[in-house]
Amino acid sequence: MFFKSKEGKDEIITLYNQRLNTLNIDYSEKTLETKFGATNVLITGNAKKPPLLLIHGTGGCAPLILESFSNLSSTYCVYAIDVLAQPNKSAENRLDIKSLEYGEWLTDVIIALGLKDVTLVGFSFGGLIALKTLEFNERLIKRVFLIAPVYIVNGSPFVGLFKMFIPLKKFIKTNNQQYIKKVMNVLFSEYDDFAIQFMATTFQNCNMDFSPLPVIQKGSAKEIKTPITVFAMEKDIMFPGKKMVKRAKRIFPSLHDIVLLEDSKHVPNTKNFKLIEKLILKI
Repeated sequence: MFFKSKEGKDEIITLYNQRLNTLNIDYSEKTLETKFGATNVLITGNAKKPPLLLIHGTGGCAPLILESFSNLSSTYCVYAIDVLAQPNKSAENRLDIKSLEYGEWLTDVIIALGLKDVTLVGFSFGGLIALKTLEFNERLIKRVFLIAPVYIVNGSPFVGLFKMFIPLKKFIKTNNQQYIKKVMNVLFSEYDDFAIQFMATTFQNCNMDFSPLPVIQKGSAKEIKTPITVFAMEKDIMFPGKKMVKRAKRIFPSLHDIVLLEDSKHVPNTKNFKLIEKLILKI
């Protein structure tokens, strides 16, 4: 199971609803049945506008990514997806990241929503899900935006181990806030008290997956026809920006654009999220 206890799950869902309520948006909430498990979706914007799916990263949830992209609903009908086996309202089923299961699952979600010509915006692990969807079946996808995505390159395992995973394991063991702050300082360009609270609660109450992350094969990348825009973060120790720019240019024939955000760690700051949003809205 993903959640360690019912009490831990309740605590996370309370935080989820708390953040959702602070967004002050008109939204509807749907739970879709897929063959991989129930999937919760937050929907905001005019249903007659083109569909855009927002896919959050590891340790995230739909309200957090909606908060980062508050203006997309002016142009799109936005569907913020709660990814399976994450601290949110979707099922706890963890899929196989080496297979195309995540792509098959998101395709199921798109079909259940009755959508086509979909724009995908995937942040971090959401980027892996977006690329797996293109590998599985890209016919329902119009274009893709990947923000600090998993699945194109990986950083040094030794740097990741010492700067992030050791402090994270120490935090899980001791619940000492100084360790979670060390992790946040490595991952986030900026963060507030709620971000610390949500991350700390997640890592204390959830069985997180720390298995090695795959990268897309060159042959699979060459098959993709959908236009892809990549936002790489120069100071991202997990998925280094310059390395990502180099490989993305080499392997994706459908690469529409690639942007290197020079001052950004893995999670961009508000200013850079707004810059990314503006570029999405321009296309």
